[in-house]
Amino acid sequence: MKLKLNNNFFVITGGPGSGKTTLLSELENMGYQCIPEVAREIIKEQMRTDGEALPWKNKELFKQLMLDRSVADYDDVSINNDLPVFFDRGILDTLAYAKLIRSPLNKDMVRRYAQTYRYHQKVFLLPPWFAIYQTDDERKQTFEEAVRIYEVLKETYGTYLYEVIEVPCVSINKRVAFILEEISQA
Repeated sequence: MKLKLNNNFFVITGGPGSGKTTLLSELENMGYQCIPEVAREIIKEQMRTDGEALPWKNKELFKQLMLDRSVADYDDVSINNDLPVFFDRGILDTLAYAKLIRSPLNKDMVRRYAQTYRYHQKVFLLPPWFAIYQTDDERKQTFEEAVRIYEVLKETYGTYLYEVIEVPCVSINKRVAFILEEISQA
């Protein structure tokens, strides 16, 4: 499989409840193309149809749908210019999830997805932030689980040679400014 490298594709990731959606909404309001999180979309669809591909029902099916949709999102982004495109989680988030649920990762899967579908070297990781953490119908994890997810994401992106940049726990405007400053130096 041929390497797919898009230096204007930026991943914004982190554990649940760390402020990713709010941050991406602000970037989108500023005119940037933002690709929504596939996990939330899958959960909403599965709950609406009483489906099985839910992290609390069938983790393996949920993982596979996340991987398939993440790859499709990557492939579907039209590249008409060099403007940044922000992804609410990347393909490697699925590999991190697989590790969390102790699902085996075969070498072909790793080679095919982690090494073939490459984003910009800088990946933005939002740390757990207790002050803003909330659960909802799709986010059922405890804060402690959110911390563990953050740790596995940091390790996973580092393992695949991304530069993991932790976004400070500051106001949304300062977070946006931080990211835009980082990518201006890219």
